[in-house]
Amino acid sequence: MENSKETAEVPLTSQEEATKANSEAPANSLERATLLFGKDAIDTLESKTVVVAGCGGVGSFAIEALARSGVGRLVLIDKDVVEASNLNRQLCALTSTVGQAKTEILKERIARIRPQTEVIAYTGWYDKQLNDWLLEQKPDYVLDCIDSMRSKQDLILFALDNQIPVISSMGMARRKDPTKIEIMELEKTTNDPMAKVMRNWKRKNRIRKKIMTVCSTELPIPMEPGKSLPSAIFVPASAGLAMASYCVQDLMNPKPEKKNDFSIQPEPMDPNEMVNMIPEKMNAMTEMVNTKGETK
Repeated sequence: MENSKETAEVPLTSQEEATKANSEAPANSLERATLLFGKDAIDTLESKTVVVAGCGGVGSFAIEALARSGVGRLVLIDKDVVEASNLNRQLCALTSTVGQAKTEILKERIARIRPQTEVIAYTGWYDKQLNDWLLEQKPDYVLDCIDSMRSKQDLILFALDNQIPVISSMGMARRKDPTKIEIMELEKTTNDPMAKVMRNWKRKNRIRKKIMTVCSTELPIPMEPGKSLPSAIFVPASAGLAMASYCVQDLMNPKPEKKNDFSIQPEPMDPNEMVNMIPEKMNAMTEMVNTKGETK
C-alpha cells in the first residue's frame, strides 16, 4: 500500500533563505541607478571598497545606501550588539535581533538586498591596533560614524595619513529637524559640541588637510547630565544617507590628489626659543668669517 502522507516542508534557516535569495537576485537591480549615474559610474562603484566604522543610527543607513547603490565591497566595524533602545532608529534593530552583533545582522541584511556586494564584518572596537588590518582591506573610502572621540580621531588620522578620502559624522542626538543636516568642512561647523572638540583637536595637532563632515546646524536640546542621549530616527538616518551620497559621488568623480600635502605639520618654534638662538647664530657666523680669513 502506497504511503499517501505528504512530505512536510522543512522551514529554511535564515542562512538558507539568504542563499536562496542570492540565487534568485535580479541581474538588473541597479537598472534605475545606472539610468541616473551612467554605466561607467556604476562599474566604478562595483570595484570599490568602503569602510564604515560605527553601525548605529547613522552608520546602518549609510551602509544600506552604499550597498543599494552598487558599492562592491563593504568593511563594517562595530563592537556593539542590538539593544531594545536601538529599535526607534537603527536599521539593524528588530525585536528578533536584540542581543545580536550589529555587524553580522547588517552583513546578512545586505546579502538579502544585493548579494553581489561582499561584506566583511568585524565585531570589535576600532583603535590604532586595527590599522594594519584595515590597510590590508585596501579601502577606497572611509565613513566615520563612531561616537568615541578617541576612536574617531584615530580613524580620521589613519585615513589622512594613508591618503584615503574620509567623511566624519558629528553629533546627531538631541536634534529633531533632518532638514538642518549639511555636509561641510570641519572648521565651518557650528552648534555642535562634538564638532567643537574635533575642531580644537585638529588645530592642536596642526592638521592642515580638510576634514569633511556631515553635521546638523540645529541647536541641540538641553539634557540632564547622566541621562541617555535623546534621539529619534529622522536626523541620524538623514545623516547616514547624506554621507553615503557624498561618498558614492566622490568615488564616481575622484578629485585630483595634491602633492606634498601633509596631514600633520611640524610644531612651530617657540618665539622665546628663537630669540635665545640669535647670539648663538651670530657667534657661529663670526667664527665662520674668521675661519675664512685665516684660510686666505
